[in-house]
Amino acid sequence: MTLNSNHVSSEGVGGGSARPELVDAIAQAVLATPGVQGLHSGRFGEVATYLPGRRVAGVRTAESGSDIHIVVAWGHPVPATADAVRAAVQRVAPGRIDVTVEDVAAPDESLR
Repeated sequence: MTLNSNHVSSEGVGGGSARPELVDAIAQAVLATPGVQGLHSGRFGEVATYLPGRRVAGVRTAESGSDIHIVVAWGHPVPATADAVRAAVQRVAPGRIDVTVEDVAAPDESLR
């Protein structure tokens, strides 16, 4: 489910132009958002930023903004959680923030 129909270009995706400190700040902001169970790399693992020696799943950056893919914790409202993620990321990263909810965690998985 995409809650923002804007598309983030794949230009700049990967380790070449991605700033590790920005990608890490985005991931931390997302994971600290109530209702977020985790980041999600997409159906085929395509949503990620490649940094030297590692890969940050669920975060894709470009000059125009960021593409964030998440798993929402059971019992949390999907639209409100996506809005909260967008607001959290906007505090640390410039540009447009697209949030895609890839899944909702099962009720027996730990809640935040």
